[in-house]
Amino acid sequence: MAKTTKTTNAQAPVAAGYVPDLKKVYKEEIVAKLMKEFSYSTVMQVPRLVKITINQGIGDATGDKKLVDVAQQELSIITGQKAVTTVSRKDISNFKLRKGMPIGVKVTLRGVKMYEFLERLIRISLPRIRDFNGISEKMDGKGNYTLGIKEQIIFPEINIDQITKILGMEITFVTTANTDEEAHALLREFGLPFKKHNN
Repeated sequence: MAKTTKTTNAQAPVAAGYVPDLKKVYKEEIVAKLMKEFSYSTVMQVPRLVKITINQGIGDATGDKKLVDVAQQELSIITGQKAVTTVSRKDISNFKLRKGMPIGVKVTLRGVKMYEFLERLIRISLPRIRDFNGISEKMDGKGNYTLGIKEQIIFPEINIDQITKILGMEITFVTTANTDEEAHALLREFGLPFKKHNN
């Protein structure tokens, strides 16, 4: 009897029991390194990556609803999961904004899709940034980290000849870490290329 499959993104159905490479790396290597670095007494204390959220705010959406539709389609392609629209919570007359108006798109990734997106981000997309020299180390004070991306075209899933507008995004890594130091160490071991300090 053939194994059942489940789809992790729009392009690739994978076999049941599939474990992403970065999840294996976490279990087989990162846990041990962090146990030693922070002298945890139990594996349960080792911080984990819980979810990755990707947000795109579209300032011009008030004048062109199609921009939200395009951004939704692009972010869905990038992440392999359908993006949802975000709407304004109140009226802001100065920006011609009405409550409930679509102003952006977002995706929340967990499990297999989270690990696969992280691997593509680290190994493929970030190195495509021109003059790239690492990402900022600034955490949020609560053990989470947000990375700002200026152009969606760093993702190879996007056909640069078909884009209608350059859009940035914020990618937030939510962890169980109690401190920024622990969260930084976790994300560093996953391979996020933080800027090197010159001593």
